[in-house]
Amino acid sequence: MPFIQNDISISTKKLRDRMHVEGLDEELMRDCEQIMLSEFLEFQRQLKLHYEEHLSFLSTFQQQLEEVNADEVTTAIHEGQLQLPKHKCPCLERGKCSEYSTTESSDDVEKQELDELSDEGKPCFFDAEESFSDSTVVCPSKIRASDHAAKSCGTANCSGTVEMMDLEIEPNGHNTFPYIKRRTKLPDPLEKEKGVSLWSMIKDNVGKDLTRVCLPVYFNEPLSTLQKCFEDLEYSYLLDRAYEYGKMGNSLMRILNVAAFAVSGYASSDGRHCKPFNPLLGETYEADFPEKGIRFFSEKVSHHPMLIACHCEGKGWKFWGDSNLRSKFWGQTIQLDPVGVLTLKFDDGEIFQWSKVTTTIYNLILGKVYCNHHGTMNILGNWQYSCKLKFKDQSFLERNPRQVQGFIEDVNSTKVATLKGKWDDSMYYTIDDDMFKTKSCISTQNATLLWQRSKPPANPTRYNLSSFAIMLNELTSELQEKLPPTDSRLRPDQRYLENGEYEKANAEKQRLERRQRMSRKLQENGWKPRWFRKDSENGSFCYVGGYWEARKQKKWDDCPDIFGEFSEGQNVIP
Repeated sequence: MPFIQNDISISTKKLRDRMHVEGLDEELMRDCEQIMLSEFLEFQRQLKLHYEEHLSFLSTFQQQLEEVNADEVTTAIHEGQLQLPKHKCPCLERGKCSEYSTTESSDDVEKQELDELSDEGKPCFFDAEESFSDSTVVCPSKIRASDHAAKSCGTANCSGTVEMMDLEIEPNGHNTFPYIKRRTKLPDPLEKEKGVSLWSMIKDNVGKDLTRVCLPVYFNEPLSTLQKCFEDLEYSYLLDRAYEYGKMGNSLMRILNVAAFAVSGYASSDGRHCKPFNPLLGETYEADFPEKGIRFFSEKVSHHPMLIACHCEGKGWKFWGDSNLRSKFWGQTIQLDPVGVLTLKFDDGEIFQWSKVTTTIYNLILGKVYCNHHGTMNILGNWQYSCKLKFKDQSFLERNPRQVQGFIEDVNSTKVATLKGKWDDSMYYTIDDDMFKTKSCISTQNATLLWQRSKPPANPTRYNLSSFAIMLNELTSELQEKLPPTDSRLRPDQRYLENGEYEKANAEKQRLERRQRMSRKLQENGWKPRWFRKDSENGSFCYVGGYWEARKQKKWDDCPDIFGEFSEGQNVIP
């Protein structure tokens, strides 16, 4: 007879059959059966007891760990050094390039805990007149929550929901940008996709740079790395909001929105398991989004090492940088270490700079693939405030993963605000004199919402693209007439993949990779990027201008057809 207790089923059928073969009577079989069931019940009771004790231990240990870490963050950031470089960059005043790098090595980032924020000494700030420009601003050293409660409810929906895609909200509550209709879904695939084993493709490349591993098109998403750079600008309204707050003299709310913007760029990586296309040397991408009030442009400026340079102009601000992504494959994981700095400059002269943190992708061979971003992000300001954000590392004890927390400090090393949230969901802030006295974890219960991730698209794709990402490779006949022949939208393998023509996409990808292999020789022979120039002092790439003017005139005579046919001995890029 079966016995069911707490979802555990025990059958005695085999035991009864064996005893019946031995010729035992029914009463003896029932006695044996009862003895066996009693022993199983006792074993189940002891197992449940040990299980509950184990859960209690883990819960207690995790709570103690969170309390210790929260205390260490509070102490560490108070002692941490925030320093902008003393040397000047010739093109920094023009708002076109970055001058230094704060990127930490991957080994350091992986080993970092919250207490390491205290290893850098005292904060050091430089006057804007000395470091960047002649512009100055007078701001209070500390702003209490009561001083801006009304403003904060104007910028963040106090009920906890914010619509990001359809409406860009300024601090005054008005939307001044035009409405532009864009696509909301990818084309339906024309072919049935074939399954390919990832392990069979990369098992011989363990420990190598994955950017040099030639994978079939089935592992790509229909976007290039140039377009992925623009995804960081999905929530550009945060920078518009920061600009407006600065105009009102509220520098604290400005840096809070800048910090939220720096975190928001990671939200689109959630669930994105496919690799973007590696751009060809000289490949470009433009994004003219009047409904967001921004114009973005990027170019692949180097093949070895692979460097992407970008420049974006918004309402009252400019954003630029160049980056190199170093990757290593370790069997079950891929580690991506960004090298480079991002710079944000407002029209009033205030500048913020930061570097991205390390990204690790897990379970490539077995288990569910997922990614995590971890490390410390320093957002350095040249006026009054700077910020440190800790992206928590993955842990098997972590009950609430993907957390980000940090603090805002002024020039006197006084903590004036705290931030907490999740890079794939939302960010909150609190301004309260007593918030630093507690050793418990910072709670979002009484905090104000700064940013919340947009809702997923109504028509999801297998690539898990966000609603914003779905728009980036759209190509209308009107737009095609304006684009240079180097734009990512014109890349044939990427276009075939988006249309679901997988055989053609794979053939084109192999053809263009043969062309890509010629890029190193072209660089050695003196090839130079068209729209960016390398600064002689710091090695950063500066946008030289002229792209949008050439676009207006449709003058692309000096832009080669990098996606066209070529011969092996041909000098494909002049």
